[in-house]
Amino acid sequence: MKVVDNGDSVEMVRDIVFFAFLIMPRDRDPLVVGRIIGDVVDHFTKSISLSINYNNREVNNGCELKPSQIVNLPRADIGGDDLRTFYTLVMVDPDAPSPSDPSLREYLHWLVTDIPATTGASFGQEVMCYESPRPSAGIHRFVFVLFRQLGRQTVYPPRWRQNFNTRDFAELYNLGPPVAAVYFNSQRESGSGGRRR
Repeated sequence: MKVVDNGDSVEMVRDIVFFAFLIMPRDRDPLVVGRIIGDVVDHFTKSISLSINYNNREVNNGCELKPSQIVNLPRADIGGDDLRTFYTLVMVDPDAPSPSDPSLREYLHWLVTDIPATTGASFGQEVMCYESPRPSAGIHRFVFVLFRQLGRQTVYPPRWRQNFNTRDFAELYNLGPPVAAVYFNSQRESGSGGRRR
C-alpha cells in the first residue's frame, strides 16, 4: 500500500492528536472518575466540608464498604462557620436495582433538611428516614450530596424512593448547585443468600 502525502495527511494526524487530547482523562476528581458528576449531579465547586462516618470509619470517595458496615445510620458532619446557614443532605443510589440496568435510578436512601452549619445531620429535619443499602447485584455507588439552603424551608417527602432525581429536587427547592459530595461503593456480601453449589 502506497501513501501519498498531499498535505491532507498532516492535517488528519493533527486532528487525531487533538481529538485524543480532548478525550484523554485529564480530570482526576474522584467524583468525575466515579461518574457521580454526570449520573447524579452536574459539575460544581466544593465550598464546604462534609464528613460521613459509619461506625467511626470515614467515607472517602470511591472506598468500598460492606452492606454489614452500613446498616446503621451514618454520622454526617457539616463544616461552615455560621449557624444561621442551613443545608440539605441527600443520599442516593444511582445504580438501583443493578448497575447494568439502573431502571430505578436514583433510589433515595436518606433526606435531611435544615441542618445548621458546623453541626451534623442529627440537628436537621429528617424528611425521609435512613434506609440501609442492600445491593443485590453488581457494585453500587452510594452518594451523599450536600446543598446550601437559602434559609429554613419546608420540604415535602417524595411519594416514593425509587426514580428520585437529585437535580430535579434541587431545582424544585431552589437549592442551586451542590456544595459538597462524597460517595462509596458497596456490593452484596458473599454468604448473604443466592444459589449454592
